[in-house]
Amino acid sequence: MSDPRITSSIFTRGAVDLGALRGTPQPSAAPAPAARPAAPAAPVTSPSGAVTVIDVTDADFRTDVLERSMTTPVILDFWAEWCQPCKQLSPVLERLAEEGGGSWILGKVDVDANPGLAQAFQIQSIPMVAAVVGGQPVQGFAGALPEAQVRQYVDAVLKAAGVEAPQHEDPRLAGADDALMDGDLDAAEAAYKKILNESPADQAAESGLAQVALFRRVEGIDPGATLSVAAGAPDDLPAQLLAADVEVLSGNATEAYNRLIKLIRRVSGDDREKVRRHLLSLFAIAGPDDPAVAGARRSLANALF
Repeated sequence: MSDPRITSSIFTRGAVDLGALRGTPQPSAAPAPAARPAAPAAPVTSPSGAVTVIDVTDADFRTDVLERSMTTPVILDFWAEWCQPCKQLSPVLERLAEEGGGSWILGKVDVDANPGLAQAFQIQSIPMVAAVVGGQPVQGFAGALPEAQVRQYVDAVLKAAGVEAPQHEDPRLAGADDALMDGDLDAAEAAYKKILNESPADQAAESGLAQVALFRRVEGIDPGATLSVAAGAPDDLPAQLLAADVEVLSGNATEAYNRLIKLIRRVSGDDREKVRRHLLSLFAIAGPDDPAVAGARRSLANALF
Protein backbone atom coordinates (compact mmCIF):
# COMPACT_ATOMS: atom_id res chain seq x y z
CA MET A 1 0.00 0.00 0.00
CA SER A 2 2.98 2.29 -0.37
CA ASP A 3 2.32 3.17 -4.02
CA PRO A 4 0.35 6.45 -4.25
CA ARG A 5 -0.18 6.29 -8.00
CA ILE A 6 -3.72 6.59 -9.26
CA THR A 7 -5.22 3.99 -11.57
CA SER A 8 -8.45 4.00 -13.52
CA SER A 9 -9.64 0.67 -12.13
CA ILE A 10 -13.09 0.24 -10.63
CA PHE A 11 -14.89 -2.62 -8.98
CA THR A 12 -18.42 -3.72 -9.65
CA ARG A 13 -21.20 -5.15 -7.55
CA GLY A 14 -20.19 -8.52 -6.16
CA ALA A 15 -16.46 -8.13 -6.73
CA VAL A 16 -15.85 -7.39 -3.07
CA ASP A 17 -16.26 -10.10 -0.46
CA LEU A 18 -17.79 -8.48 2.59
CA GLY A 19 -18.60 -11.76 4.26
CA ALA A 20 -15.30 -11.91 6.07
CA LEU A 21 -15.89 -8.46 7.50
CA ARG A 22 -19.26 -9.16 9.06
CA GLY A 23 -17.57 -10.32 12.22
CA THR A 24 -14.81 -8.68 14.18
CA PRO A 25 -11.43 -9.54 12.62
CA GLN A 26 -8.92 -11.47 14.69
CA PRO A 27 -5.41 -10.16 14.00
CA SER A 28 -2.66 -12.73 13.97
CA ALA A 29 -0.47 -10.60 16.18
CA ALA A 30 -1.02 -7.52 18.26
CA PRO A 31 0.69 -4.45 16.81
CA ALA A 32 3.48 -2.79 18.66
CA PRO A 33 2.33 0.11 20.85
CA ALA A 34 3.91 2.69 18.55
CA ALA A 35 1.98 1.34 15.58
CA ARG A 36 -1.45 1.47 17.19
CA PRO A 37 -3.80 3.72 15.22
CA ALA A 38 -5.27 6.73 16.93
CA ALA A 39 -8.77 6.40 18.25
CA PRO A 40 -11.43 7.25 15.66
CA ALA A 41 -12.51 10.85 15.67
CA ALA A 42 -16.00 11.70 16.82
CA PRO A 43 -18.58 11.52 14.01
CA VAL A 44 -19.29 14.76 12.16
CA THR A 45 -22.94 15.78 12.26
CA SER A 46 -25.10 18.19 10.28
CA PRO A 47 -26.88 21.15 11.94
CA SER A 48 -29.93 18.90 12.30
CA GLY A 49 -27.86 16.36 14.21
CA ALA A 50 -27.62 13.76 11.44
CA VAL A 51 -24.30 11.92 11.17
CA THR A 52 -22.47 12.85 7.95
CA VAL A 53 -18.83 11.71 8.36
CA ILE A 54 -17.37 8.84 10.39
CA ASP A 55 -14.03 7.10 10.73
CA VAL A 56 -14.27 3.41 9.83
CA THR A 57 -11.96 0.69 11.13
CA ASP A 58 -11.56 -3.04 10.58
CA ALA A 59 -13.14 -3.65 13.97
CA ASP A 60 -16.27 -1.54 13.57
CA PHE A 61 -17.02 -2.10 9.87
CA ARG A 62 -19.97 -4.37 10.60
CA THR A 63 -21.81 -1.90 12.81
CA ASP A 64 -20.68 1.38 11.28
CA VAL A 65 -20.99 0.41 7.62
CA LEU A 66 -22.87 -2.83 6.97
CA GLU A 67 -25.65 -2.18 9.47
CA ARG A 68 -25.90 1.54 8.69
CA SER A 69 -26.07 0.82 4.95
CA MET A 70 -29.32 -1.06 5.40
CA THR A 71 -31.04 2.29 5.91
CA THR A 72 -28.49 4.89 4.76
CA PRO A 73 -25.96 4.48 1.94
CA VAL A 74 -22.34 4.67 3.04
CA ILE A 75 -19.61 5.94 0.74
CA LEU A 76 -16.11 4.92 1.74
CA ASP A 77 -13.05 7.11 1.22
CA PHE A 78 -9.86 5.01 1.32
CA TRP A 79 -6.93 7.29 2.12
CA ALA A 80 -3.55 7.54 3.83
CA GLU A 81 -1.59 10.37 5.37
CA TRP A 82 1.18 10.15 2.76
CA CYS A 83 -1.22 10.27 -0.21
CA GLN A 84 -1.23 13.73 -1.76
CA PRO A 85 -4.18 13.12 -4.17
CA CYS A 86 -6.19 11.99 -1.14
CA LYS A 87 -5.78 15.48 0.30
CA GLN A 88 -7.50 16.84 -2.80
CA LEU A 89 -10.39 14.38 -2.87
CA SER A 90 -11.21 13.96 0.84
CA PRO A 91 -12.25 17.60 1.44
CA VAL A 92 -14.57 17.41 -1.56
CA LEU A 93 -16.24 14.28 -0.20
CA GLU A 94 -16.53 15.79 3.26
CA ARG A 95 -18.16 18.93 1.88
CA LEU A 96 -20.63 16.93 -0.18
CA ALA A 97 -21.48 14.77 2.84
CA GLU A 98 -22.20 17.92 4.81
CA GLU A 99 -24.41 19.20 1.98
CA GLY A 100 -26.20 15.84 1.98
CA GLY A 101 -27.39 16.47 5.52
CA GLY A 102 -27.42 12.79 6.47
CA SER A 103 -28.93 11.42 3.23
CA TRP A 104 -25.68 9.44 2.98
CA ILE A 105 -22.68 8.90 5.24
CA LEU A 106 -19.03 9.29 4.37
CA GLY A 107 -16.87 6.62 5.96
CA LYS A 108 -13.16 7.47 6.03
CA VAL A 109 -10.81 4.47 5.97
CA ASP A 110 -7.10 4.90 6.72
CA VAL A 111 -5.67 2.01 4.68
CA ASP A 112 -2.44 1.87 6.69
CA ALA A 113 -4.31 1.44 9.95
CA ASN A 114 -6.96 -0.89 8.51
CA PRO A 115 -5.35 -3.50 6.24
CA GLY A 116 -8.34 -5.83 6.54
CA LEU A 117 -10.62 -3.37 4.79
CA ALA A 118 -7.97 -2.50 2.23
CA GLN A 119 -7.63 -6.18 1.38
CA ALA A 120 -11.36 -6.89 1.33
CA PHE A 121 -12.00 -4.01 -1.09
CA GLN A 122 -9.01 -5.01 -3.21
CA ILE A 123 -7.42 -1.58 -2.92
CA GLN A 124 -4.55 -1.33 -5.38
CA SER A 125 -4.05 2.43 -5.22
CA ILE A 126 -5.48 5.41 -3.43
CA PRO A 127 -7.49 7.53 -3.26
CA MET A 128 -10.19 4.96 -3.81
CA VAL A 129 -13.90 5.47 -3.29
CA ALA A 130 -16.42 2.68 -2.82
CA ALA A 131 -19.99 2.48 -1.58
CA VAL A 132 -22.08 0.04 0.40
CA VAL A 133 -25.85 0.01 -0.10
CA GLY A 134 -28.13 -2.43 1.67
CA GLY A 135 -25.13 -4.38 2.93
CA GLN A 136 -23.71 -4.85 -0.57
CA PRO A 137 -20.84 -3.13 -2.39
CA VAL A 138 -21.64 -1.03 -5.44
CA GLN A 139 -19.53 0.53 -8.15
CA GLY A 140 -16.66 2.79 -7.11
CA PHE A 141 -13.85 4.81 -8.63
CA ALA A 142 -10.15 5.46 -8.17
CA GLY A 143 -8.34 8.79 -8.34
CA ALA A 144 -9.03 12.39 -7.39
CA LEU A 145 -11.87 13.22 -9.78
CA PRO A 146 -13.19 16.77 -10.31
CA GLU A 147 -15.95 17.80 -7.93
CA ALA A 148 -18.62 17.70 -10.63
CA GLN A 149 -17.89 14.02 -11.33
CA VAL A 150 -17.79 13.21 -7.62
CA ARG A 151 -21.24 14.82 -7.29
CA GLN A 152 -22.51 12.66 -10.13
CA TYR A 153 -21.16 9.56 -8.41
CA VAL A 154 -22.85 10.48 -5.12
CA ASP A 155 -26.14 11.07 -6.91
CA ALA A 156 -25.82 7.68 -8.63
CA VAL A 157 -25.24 5.94 -5.29
CA LEU A 158 -28.29 7.65 -3.79
CA LYS A 159 -30.37 6.62 -6.79
CA ALA A 160 -29.18 3.02 -6.40
CA ALA A 161 -30.25 3.18 -2.77
CA GLY A 162 -33.66 4.61 -3.65
CA VAL A 163 -32.84 7.86 -1.90
CA GLU A 164 -33.81 11.15 -3.50
CA ALA A 165 -30.65 13.12 -4.19
CA PRO A 166 -30.65 16.48 -2.40
CA GLN A 167 -30.93 19.46 -4.70
CA HIS A 168 -27.83 21.58 -4.69
CA GLU A 169 -26.58 24.54 -6.65
CA ASP A 170 -23.30 24.07 -8.43
CA PRO A 171 -21.18 27.02 -7.23
CA ARG A 172 -19.24 26.99 -10.49
CA LEU A 173 -22.44 27.42 -12.46
CA ALA A 174 -23.70 30.11 -10.11
CA GLY A 175 -20.50 32.10 -10.65
CA ALA A 176 -20.74 31.73 -14.43
CA ASP A 177 -24.39 32.78 -14.41
CA ASP A 178 -23.58 35.83 -12.27
CA ALA A 179 -20.90 36.89 -14.75
CA LEU A 180 -23.37 36.48 -17.61
CA MET A 181 -26.01 38.57 -15.87
CA ASP A 182 -23.41 41.23 -15.09
CA GLY A 183 -22.54 41.43 -18.77
CA ASP A 184 -19.02 40.11 -18.31
CA LEU A 185 -19.17 37.81 -21.32
CA ASP A 186 -15.47 36.95 -21.28
CA ALA A 187 -15.60 35.76 -17.67
CA ALA A 188 -18.85 33.89 -18.25
CA GLU A 189 -17.47 32.16 -21.35
CA ALA A 190 -14.32 31.09 -19.52
CA ALA A 191 -16.35 29.75 -16.59
CA TYR A 192 -18.78 27.78 -18.76
CA LYS A 193 -15.92 26.32 -20.80
CA LYS A 194 -14.18 25.24 -17.60
CA ILE A 195 -17.31 23.44 -16.43
CA LEU A 196 -17.69 21.69 -19.79
CA ASN A 197 -14.05 20.66 -19.72
CA GLU A 198 -14.70 18.93 -16.39
CA SER A 199 -18.27 17.78 -17.19
CA PRO A 200 -18.73 17.56 -20.97
CA ALA A 201 -22.43 16.67 -20.70
CA ASP A 202 -23.39 19.57 -18.42
CA GLN A 203 -26.48 20.94 -20.17
CA ALA A 204 -26.69 24.07 -18.02
CA ALA A 205 -23.14 25.04 -18.99
CA GLU A 206 -23.89 24.30 -22.65
CA SER A 207 -26.91 26.57 -22.42
CA GLY A 208 -24.88 29.30 -20.74
CA LEU A 209 -22.17 29.15 -23.39
CA ALA A 210 -24.79 29.37 -26.14
CA GLN A 211 -26.26 32.44 -24.42
CA VAL A 212 -22.86 34.08 -24.35
CA ALA A 213 -22.56 33.57 -28.11
CA LEU A 214 -26.07 34.94 -28.62
CA PHE A 215 -25.42 38.09 -26.59
CA ARG A 216 -22.25 38.72 -28.55
CA ARG A 217 -24.08 38.41 -31.88
CA VAL A 218 -26.81 40.91 -30.96
CA GLU A 219 -24.61 43.41 -29.14
CA GLY A 220 -25.38 46.95 -30.32
CA ILE A 221 -28.09 46.07 -32.84
CA ASP A 222 -31.57 47.60 -33.18
CA PRO A 223 -34.07 44.73 -32.80
CA GLY A 224 -36.86 46.41 -34.73
CA ALA A 225 -34.61 47.37 -37.60
CA THR A 226 -33.11 43.88 -37.68
CA LEU A 227 -36.52 42.25 -38.08
CA SER A 228 -37.52 44.76 -40.77
CA VAL A 229 -34.39 44.05 -42.79
CA ALA A 230 -35.00 40.31 -42.53
CA ALA A 231 -38.62 40.70 -43.66
CA GLY A 232 -37.45 42.41 -46.84
CA ALA A 233 -34.65 39.95 -47.56
CA PRO A 234 -35.92 36.40 -46.96
CA ASP A 235 -32.87 34.80 -48.58
CA ASP A 236 -30.24 36.99 -46.92
CA LEU A 237 -28.50 34.49 -44.61
CA PRO A 238 -26.89 36.94 -42.13
CA ALA A 239 -30.11 38.95 -41.88
CA GLN A 240 -32.21 35.84 -41.21
CA LEU A 241 -29.81 34.43 -38.61
CA LEU A 242 -29.70 37.73 -36.75
CA ALA A 243 -33.48 38.04 -36.88
CA ALA A 244 -33.78 34.58 -35.31
CA ASP A 245 -31.45 35.71 -32.51
CA VAL A 246 -33.65 38.74 -31.88
CA GLU A 247 -36.77 36.57 -31.76
CA VAL A 248 -35.21 34.23 -29.20
CA LEU A 249 -34.24 37.17 -27.00
CA SER A 250 -37.76 38.56 -27.37
CA GLY A 251 -39.29 35.32 -26.11
CA ASN A 252 -40.43 34.18 -29.54
CA ALA A 253 -38.22 31.10 -29.84
CA THR A 254 -40.77 29.11 -31.85
CA GLU A 255 -40.88 31.86 -34.50
CA ALA A 256 -37.06 31.83 -34.58
CA TYR A 257 -36.93 28.06 -35.05
CA ASN A 258 -39.54 28.15 -37.83
CA ARG A 259 -37.70 30.98 -39.58
CA LEU A 260 -34.48 28.98 -39.76
CA ILE A 261 -36.14 25.69 -40.68
CA LYS A 262 -37.85 27.41 -43.62
CA LEU A 263 -34.49 28.87 -44.60
CA ILE A 264 -32.89 25.41 -44.48
CA ARG A 265 -35.48 24.20 -46.98
CA ARG A 266 -34.45 26.97 -49.41
CA VAL A 267 -30.66 26.72 -49.23
CA SER A 268 -28.08 23.99 -49.75
CA GLY A 269 -24.45 23.09 -49.26
CA ASP A 270 -22.40 25.20 -46.87
CA ASP A 271 -25.26 27.67 -46.36
CA ARG A 272 -27.57 24.90 -45.17
CA GLU A 273 -24.93 23.64 -42.73
CA LYS A 274 -24.37 27.16 -41.39
CA VAL A 275 -28.08 27.64 -40.74
CA ARG A 276 -28.36 24.20 -39.15
CA ARG A 277 -25.51 24.92 -36.73
CA HIS A 278 -27.03 28.27 -35.83
CA LEU A 279 -30.36 26.61 -35.12
CA LEU A 280 -28.70 24.00 -32.90
CA SER A 281 -27.03 26.77 -30.91
CA LEU A 282 -30.48 28.27 -30.28
CA PHE A 283 -31.79 24.85 -29.23
CA ALA A 284 -28.94 24.65 -26.69
CA ILE A 285 -30.15 27.81 -24.98
CA ALA A 286 -33.58 26.33 -24.23
CA GLY A 287 -32.37 22.81 -23.47
CA PRO A 288 -33.50 19.43 -24.85
CA ASP A 289 -36.55 19.15 -22.57
CA ASP A 290 -38.23 22.27 -23.97
CA PRO A 291 -41.37 21.18 -25.90
CA ALA A 292 -40.74 23.80 -28.59
CA VAL A 293 -37.27 22.39 -29.15
CA ALA A 294 -38.60 18.84 -29.44
CA GLY A 295 -41.10 19.92 -32.10
CA ALA A 296 -38.52 21.99 -33.97
CA ARG A 297 -36.07 19.08 -34.01
CA ARG A 298 -38.67 16.94 -35.74
CA SER A 299 -39.30 19.69 -38.29
CA LEU A 300 -35.55 20.10 -38.80
CA ALA A 301 -35.16 16.39 -39.48
CA ASN A 302 -37.94 16.56 -42.09
CA ALA A 303 -36.33 19.58 -43.70
CA LEU A 304 -32.94 17.88 -43.91
CA PHE A 305 -34.07 14.47 -45.07
